[in-house]
Amino acid sequence: MNISKVVILFLLLMISVSITTFAQDKIQVVRMAKLEIDSSRLEQYKALLKEGIETAVRVEPGVLTLYAVYEKEHPTRVTVFEVYADQSAYEAHLQTAHFKKYKTGTQKMVKHLELIEVTPIALQAKRQQ
Repeated sequence: MNISKVVILFLLLMISVSITTFAQDKIQVVRMAKLEIDSSRLEQYKALLKEGIETAVRVEPGVLTLYAVYEKEHPTRVTVFEVYADQSAYEAHLQTAHFKKYKTGTQKMVKHLELIEVTPIALQAKRQQ
């Protein structure tokens, strides 16, 4: 095999690796956070969570969805459903001032936190009109 064919094969291999790496980085990150909140601080927690979510969705292009709900029968059990454009968007979110404010502000309110990586089966939503 001559040197030009080796160079071409090497370049094709490098392009393939680059495309694969780029494609992997562009896979949406979907997570759930399950929390147990101190009942005496629940309203304060909900206010901080709401503020953080509203800010993240408004100012971060890589934050696609943030939903927070609590169980009717157990209001101190909160679940947050999160969808980010990709891994770098998720990592950028963790460095924002509003996330850090939420995290430090609620640290003593959270009795238990479980972060769950999930793989979506179907994610669909109607546009609000």
